[in-house]
Amino acid sequence: MASQQVQPKLVIHGGAGSCLQSKGGIEAVRKSLYDVLEAVYPLLKNGASAVDAVVQGCRLLEDDPRFNAGTGSVVQSDGQIRMSASLMDGLAQRFSGTINVARVQNPIELAQFLQTSDDRVLSDYGAAELLRELQLPIYDPMTDLRLHEWMQERQGNFNKSMATVVAEPASPPLSPLGKGGERGVGTIGVVALDTQGRLAAGTSTGGKGFERIGRVSDSAMPAGNYATGNAAVSCTGIGEHIMDECLAARIVIRVTDGLSLKAAFERSFAEADDRKRDFGAIGIDANGAIAIGKTSEIILGAFHNGTEMGNTLEANKGTLVFVA
Repeated sequence: MASQQVQPKLVIHGGAGSCLQSKGGIEAVRKSLYDVLEAVYPLLKNGASAVDAVVQGCRLLEDDPRFNAGTGSVVQSDGQIRMSASLMDGLAQRFSGTINVARVQNPIELAQFLQTSDDRVLSDYGAAELLRELQLPIYDPMTDLRLHEWMQERQGNFNKSMATVVAEPASPPLSPLGKGGERGVGTIGVVALDTQGRLAAGTSTGGKGFERIGRVSDSAMPAGNYATGNAAVSCTGIGEHIMDECLAARIVIRVTDGLSLKAAFERSFAEADDRKRDFGAIGIDANGAIAIGKTSEIILGAFHNGTEMGNTLEANKGTLVFVA
């Protein structure tokens, strides 16, 4: 922990995948992301811990039906919504998460509770028992658009491989198509550096949509969400690709081993590009450096560096690492 206060930093994402084809769509997404930054960054500035800021940021993104997490999560092949989320406290180097939980408004809150549990990652049945234990109200995250998507896919025998990045259409609408005719994948994530120099990362998702029942997302694994005292990273994109690369942990470990955050991102994304991966990541290191990387067409990323906000919505297509 730092001996004196440092400038807090905050980075968030709302998914990765397909191209934003209209300025109206970009502005709608930008507003959603900036609203979260404007709500959470003052908490950090006023002394909130990185963990608390990450949980609040994830909660706000989960509550926005524009993103595939919490309210507006995509639907699995049997017509049910199952969500996954994880939280990692970099100072304690403690990971917690929930896998395929249903009927809850904010899966990140379960991950937060599990930070102090002896059993820190729970799957569907255990998460449901925890919901009852905590007496959290039953909540249906289904939106009309997600239900309509599932009905259309059912008619086509679920030929499309994943659901759209944005759950709530903007005007003009966002493009539904990404690489290779696939729809984009969605996740939300938050990484934070607080005034005491502590780091944390949180990631939450509704999955990739129309998947086989029981499929597990990277969002509840260190592959997709990882933090130490040196760096914090949250990933988004095709979960199987993120797992194959063990992306979040790989980047953080490289920083821990002495690479700069920029170099760790550049090496990891160059390797991923060679292997034709499709994903993105956000990160902060203990020095306050910010990085956002992608191999996907876009990453819905935004940051607050203490003096200004910025985003990557209009970044060039293809593999890219943005450093602030």
